[in-house]
Amino acid sequence: MRIDLHVHTLESDGSLTVEEVLNLAHTQDINVLAITDHESTEGISRAKKLAKHHNIEIIPGVELLTNFQGEEVHLLGYFKDISSSLLQTRLSELRYQRTTLAYEMVKSLQKGGLAIEWKDVEREVGSVGAVSKGHIMRAIYNRYSEINPKSWQDIAAYFRPGGIAYLPYLKHRFEDAVDLIFNAGGLPVVAHPGLLRQPNIVFDLLRYRPIGLEVYYGYWEQQRSLISYYAKVAAQFALLATGGSDYHGPFGQIQIGQMDVPVDGVNKLRILLDRSL
Repeated sequence: MRIDLHVHTLESDGSLTVEEVLNLAHTQDINVLAITDHESTEGISRAKKLAKHHNIEIIPGVELLTNFQGEEVHLLGYFKDISSSLLQTRLSELRYQRTTLAYEMVKSLQKGGLAIEWKDVEREVGSVGAVSKGHIMRAIYNRYSEINPKSWQDIAAYFRPGGIAYLPYLKHRFEDAVDLIFNAGGLPVVAHPGLLRQPNIVFDLLRYRPIGLEVYYGYWEQQRSLISYYAKVAAQFALLATGGSDYHGPFGQIQIGQMDVPVDGVNKLRILLDRSL
């Protein structure tokens, strides 16, 4: 069984539409797919309709940008039902805040000497979703692709601590995001812990409430050893271990369905979501 529990579409900062993602998942023989757009569940209903024709199980999801003790922490949420007014109202507020922050990032880039305009970023946004640094990064890449090409690594450096566009999002506390997901009938999972600036805070994150941990992830140096390490962490401190490609488009290093995600995690996820109803 092929599983991918971390996929983005054009509804946030992915480069493919929901339809294109589902068609691609079908060609890759994926059996279980979670759409986890940033601060948005807009693509879920379309994904479910399309998935019926491809015999793919869709697990509704979302990815939230949160703040824990001044550090940016990404949190995945998985659901049986995303119709909760509590969830949707809060997601709308978060999208507005994220877009406002993205606008400030563009202004910082301009002050730093980059020839980038807000309209360049808007061209990368394909929906009502939040504008994020992912959109800005693609705008920079496309703007400079012919005159003075910039590598993805150089572009990403603008947004890391010390970079000219590093503006951390501090308005959504990790604890509040966890509570939001639980109160909306979902299950929170700490995303890609190997990307945390202070990796040891993962133990504090998992102590707040019983939640899951994303273990089977590809965008890490020393991928094999980190997956082994976080599998042990999850076994001892988390409700379950999940994984996925964090797919944003064909330009990524990890393609959809590429990570080997054990079926045990999906089975536990189904059971926990059924209990939450």
